Amino acid sequence: MPTIKNLRRYLFGDPLNPFSPNILRHVSLVAFLAWVGLGADGLSSSCYGPEEAYVALGGHTHLALYVALAMAITVFVISLGYNQVIELFPSGGGGYKVATQLLGPYIGLISGAALIVDYVLTITVSTASGMDAIFSFLPYSVIHYKLLAEFLLIMFLLGLNMRGMKESIKILLPIFLSFVIVHFFLIIYGISAHSTGLLNIIPDTITETQNSAKILGWFPLLALTLHAYSLGSGTYTGLEAVSNNVNRLSEPRVRTGKWTMFYMAISLSFMAAGIVLLYLLWDAHPSHEQTLNAVVFSTILGNSWLGKTVLYITLILEAGLLFVAANTGFLGGPSVLANMALDNWVPNRFRHLSTRLVIQNGLILFGISALLILLWSHGRVSWLVILYSINVFVTFSLSLLGLCVYWAKRRGSASPYWIWRFGFSLFAFLITSSILLITLITKFESGGWVTVLITCAVVTLCLLINKHYKIVYKKLAELDAQLKHPITEKLHPIVPDRSQPTAVIMVGKSQGIGMHTLLCVFRMFPRHFKNFIFLSVGIVDVESFTAGETLELMRHQVTDTLDYFVQYCQQYGFAAESYAAFGTDTVEKLTGLAEEVGRKYPNCIFFASKLIFEHDNWVTRILHNETPTTLQRQLHLQGKELVILPMKI
Repeated sequence: MPTIKNLRRYLFGDPLNPFSPNILRHVSLVAFLAWVGLGADGLSSSCYGPEEAYVALGGHTHLALYVALAMAITVFVISLGYNQVIELFPSGGGGYKVATQLLGPYIGLISGAALIVDYVLTITVSTASGMDAIFSFLPYSVIHYKLLAEFLLIMFLLGLNMRGMKESIKILLPIFLSFVIVHFFLIIYGISAHSTGLLNIIPDTITETQNSAKILGWFPLLALTLHAYSLGSGTYTGLEAVSNNVNRLSEPRVRTGKWTMFYMAISLSFMAAGIVLLYLLWDAHPSHEQTLNAVVFSTILGNSWLGKTVLYITLILEAGLLFVAANTGFLGGPSVLANMALDNWVPNRFRHLSTRLVIQNGLILFGISALLILLWSHGRVSWLVILYSINVFVTFSLSLLGLCVYWAKRRGSASPYWIWRFGFSLFAFLITSSILLITLITKFESGGWVTVLITCAVVTLCLLINKHYKIVYKKLAELDAQLKHPITEKLHPIVPDRSQPTAVIMVGKSQGIGMHTLLCVFRMFPRHFKNFIFLSVGIVDVESFTAGETLELMRHQVTDTLDYFVQYCQQYGFAAESYAAFGTDTVEKLTGLAEEVGRKYPNCIFFASKLIFEHDNWVTRILHNETPTTLQRQLHLQGKELVILPMKI
C-alpha cells in the first residue's frame, strides 16, 4: 500500500486542501496563462482550418482573399458575442449554461452534448494534426507509426492533467510562446518578401473574380466562396473555451475573461488570415506527404540548410501548439461534464474532484473517448475537422440565440445599449447558423452524419440518466418526509462509555437513508448498543469548490444533519456523538474517521445503507456511488466490521 501511495503522489502530486484560503490562487489563471491554457485550441486551428478553406476553393484560389477577410471578421464577431456570455455567466459553464438558462433545459442539453463531443474531438483532431506536422519532415517510410504516436501522446496528456491545470500549462507555456513568435515573423517575412504580389493582389482578385463570374455566374461563385468559408470553420474552434471556464480564472473573473478573449481574437485573426494570404501569394498546392503549411513555409524559406532548419523548428512548434490545444480538451471538457452532472444529465461522479482538485473521472472519460475516435478515424484530420466544426457551431449558434432571446426580453429596459447588443447578437447568430447549415448540408454524407449520430446518442443517454435520477430523488424525498421524526425535547448530552457496545452509523445527504440505518440497528439489535456514533463526510465538488458561499453552506448542512441524529438518540436516553470530515474523496475521509472512532471505541460495529433496485445492473452501479461496498472492503482490510443494510428503491 505505501508503494502504491508513493507512486500516485509522484505521478499526480501532493493532495491539495480545498479549504485553504490561498488554494484558489494556486489553481486559478490570470489572463496571460488563460490565453495559453484555453486559447491554444483556437490559435492552433490556424494549422488546419485555413488549409481546409483554401483547398475547398479548388482552382479559384483568388477567392482566398475574401475568405481571409471573412475569417478575421468572424473571429472578432464570435469573440465579442462570447464577451456577453462571460458577463452574464461569470461562474462559468459557457454555452451549456447559456442555452440552459436562456432557452430551457432541453436546449441546454443539446448544447452540452455538442460540447462534450466537441472537446473529445478537440483532443483527437489536435493530436492527429500535430502528428501530421511532425511526420511532414520525417521519412515517409515511418508513416505507419503515426497512429501509435498519437495514441501515446493522448495517454501522456491525460497523465499530465491528472496533476492539475497550472502544472500542465507551465510545461506547455514555452511551446505556445515560441509558436506565436516564430509564426508572427514568418507571416510578416512571407508577405514582405512577396511585396510585388501584395501590391497587385487586390486588383488581380477583382479582375479574376469578374472573369470567373462571367464563366460561372455570380451565384455559383458566391456559393463556392461560402462553401470554402464554412469548411474553414475549424479556424474558430476553441473561442468558447474561455466562457466555459470563467470559474477557473483569477479575480476579477469577468475582466480577466474579456482580456483573454481579446488576446485570442487578435492572435487568431492575424494567424488565420495571414496564413491564407501566404497560400495565395506563394501559390501553395496541397501535398499528400506534407501539410499545406509545410508546403508554403518550405517555399518561403528555400532549400538552404538554414531554411530547412527553420522549417523543421516551425513544424515542431506547430505540432507542439496542437498538442497544447489537445490539452485544452482535457481542461475544458470535464468542466462541461461537471456542470451537466449538477443538473443530473450525467452520473454524479463527474462533478467530484480528486485530491489534486481536478475532475478526475471526467478526465479519464475524455481520454478514453478520444482514443476510441482516434482509432476509428485512423487519425484522418480532414474527416475529423468536419465532425469537429459541426459540433462547435451547434454550440456557437445556440449560445448566440440565447443572447438574442435575453436582450429581446429586456427591450425597453433601463439600459440604453440593449438594442445594440440584441442587433449584434442576432448578426453573430446569423453568421454562425449559416456556417453550420452549409457545413451540415455539404458534408453530411462525407462524415457529418457521424457527429450528428454521436451527439444524438449522447442526448438520448443523458435523457435516460436524468429520468432515472428524477425517479430516485422523488422516492428519497418521500422517504425523508416519512422517516424524519421531530425532536420533542433536548436533553443534556450523555457521555458515551467507551467500553460499551457501540454502533457507528454512516450518514449521507439523505436524512431518510440515515434514519433507515438507525431504525434497522434498533430492530436487529434491540437494547444491545449503548453508544451511537454518527459519521458524515462533506464532499467538495466542482460547484462547492468554486463558490465560497456554497462551500460554507455544505459544511453547515453536514453539521446540522449530524446534530439532528445525535439529538434524536439523546432524547431516548442513548449516548451519542458525531464526527465530520470534508474533502474530495468520500471513502478516504470515512476510512480516516473510522480509524479514529475504532481507536476510541474498541467494541464497535460500523453500519451503512445501500440502495437496492428491483432491476439492479451495471447501469445503476455507475449512476449511484458504490461508497458502502468500497468502504466495506477498506475496513475489512483493517480488521473492522461494516454491515451494509439494504434499502430497496
